[in-house]
Amino acid sequence: MAGIVHVPVLFQEALEFLRVRPGGTYVDCTVGLGGHTEGLLRRLGARGRLIGFDRDPEAMKLAAERLNRAVEELAGEAPELKLIGEAFSSVAEHVEAGSVDGILADFGASSLQFDEARRGFSFQADGPLDMRMDTRTGPTAAEVVNTASERELADLIYEYGEERRSRTVARAIVRGRPVTTTGQLARIVARAAPAMKYGGIHPATRTFQALRIYVNRELEEIKALLEAAPGLLKPSGRLVVISFHSLEDRIAKDSLRDGARQGIWKILTSKPVTATEEEVKQNQRSRSAKLRAGEKAAIGY
Repeated sequence: MAGIVHVPVLFQEALEFLRVRPGGTYVDCTVGLGGHTEGLLRRLGARGRLIGFDRDPEAMKLAAERLNRAVEELAGEAPELKLIGEAFSSVAEHVEAGSVDGILADFGASSLQFDEARRGFSFQADGPLDMRMDTRTGPTAAEVVNTASERELADLIYEYGEERRSRTVARAIVRGRPVTTTGQLARIVARAAPAMKYGGIHPATRTFQALRIYVNRELEEIKALLEAAPGLLKPSGRLVVISFHSLEDRIAKDSLRDGARQGIWKILTSKPVTATEEEVKQNQRSRSAKLRAGEKAAIGY
């Protein structure tokens, strides 16, 4: 645990598009291990307010330790900090309408979740097949793969993983039950659908993505946040979202475009902002990151 190094993706770009102003109120919907959150904290000043959400109790505990150290270091210059251990879909229940200058969301799993084998998010090391961001509730990935019908598995792997061979993969999973570890699942998928035209990615990548999204209801969470965001922001307040795969990015792009047509958003990113070559070299996870940003209309909403 102590060896985890967290490198926030598109750090400078996110803070620039948020247009962080001392004394403002900002919401970080995905605290994770606190990289972006600490950046906000250090820019807000004593009159600022920072609200952070994360449904992963373990990540929130580590982030709170990091952020509290920063608050102590800043002493009287630290903003008010409030951390909420819930999913960001509940943001409207905790944040007053029209009170926020900026909202940031960094979608997908965190470094902690991917790097800790016992969390079951990655096939790079064998661990229990869990994949829950909030370990306090909901079915695990093991429960899903061992109880869903072959057709249900095929549908979710196709829809959330965009895996063309979803039927073949689902059939192999059902035949291989019970499936209890990440390594076992990865081997089943790799045998059923070996790497072909995947650009070098592991053949189980799409299946793991699909299960993770399904278990955590990630797309529903994103839609709920994007629907709530305009009502929470002040006029000219900004929304910045970072996506890591096409399903997330498509939802963000469509939501901003639809809002722009309705006069809700001014889109600040005609094309998604991506990581520089230098950042990708330093942090391989940034290679698929796409940042989109919008500014709430000054009037009319």
